[in-house]
Amino acid sequence: MKKMTAFLVTLCMLAALLAGCGGASKSTQAFDAATPAEAANGAYYDMESAKSEDSGLTGDTAADSTVLPEGRKWIITVNMSAETEDLDALMEALNGKISGLGGYVEDQDSYNGSMYSSRRYRSASLTVRIPAERVDEFTEEMSGIANVVSTNLSREDITLSYVATESRVKALQTEEARLLELMEQAETMADLLEIESRLTDVRYELENRASQLRLYDNQVDYATIYLSIDEVQEYTPVEEPTVWERISGGFVSSVKGVGNGLLDLLVWVLAKSPYLVILGGVTVGVVVLIKKRKARKAAKKAAKQNPTEESK
Repeated sequence: MKKMTAFLVTLCMLAALLAGCGGASKSTQAFDAATPAEAANGAYYDMESAKSEDSGLTGDTAADSTVLPEGRKWIITVNMSAETEDLDALMEALNGKISGLGGYVEDQDSYNGSMYSSRRYRSASLTVRIPAERVDEFTEEMSGIANVVSTNLSREDITLSYVATESRVKALQTEEARLLELMEQAETMADLLEIESRLTDVRYELENRASQLRLYDNQVDYATIYLSIDEVQEYTPVEEPTVWERISGGFVSSVKGVGNGLLDLLVWVLAKSPYLVILGGVTVGVVVLIKKRKARKAAKKAAKQNPTEESK
């Protein structure tokens, strides 16, 4: 009976494997049937180049950047850099735009500047999740409330990985159901333990694969936008400056740098003045002691020389 049970378990695993292959074949056939026109023309999409695409965009040129072939699984990632003259006002407007588009802020870091640094302006870094079909709306909204310096959009095609994982989940579910049937038919404790051991492994892998599918779904449904915002006094010009503008801008920047440096030095001196006073007092005391010692040595030396001169 034990050999027969082992044989049935092995047969079950083989059947599940064949079911997985059949599921993958059916998924592939269904996917191919969804796009007959593209396949017939031979110009659907090059799979090697479709796995990852990057497009570097600046300013408002990100419109229609997420128009993608239907029936595929795409992960969209955007890196955006923007400037504002009022960070608080921008953050308030930005949160409203994100909520209005059905997205949310996944992570946020803020820098409030430092009085001891020449960089006094604030900045913020955000990880924003926006529904994939509304990424273009978000980039347009950002251009309206901030000075967008650069935008980079990348797309990763995970269709093959998704279909393979989905087929594996179906195969594991089939094997799990068959193992449960065998468990009811087990006649000995050894057979029951053997089936339970395999069932534990199947359920563990099934949970991992199902979790991977949920992660894929989240990444596909919601684009990930990494947004960097700097608070500035003047916006970075979009047009290429002339030679004279570059010279004058560099001179003004140098003057501002010198002024900020002197101001930082003044702030540092005033902030450290108690320590400087103590250090100055100690230094003066040491100098006075050294001079007194030198004077005493000179007086003693002169006193020793005077008796010698008088004897002569």
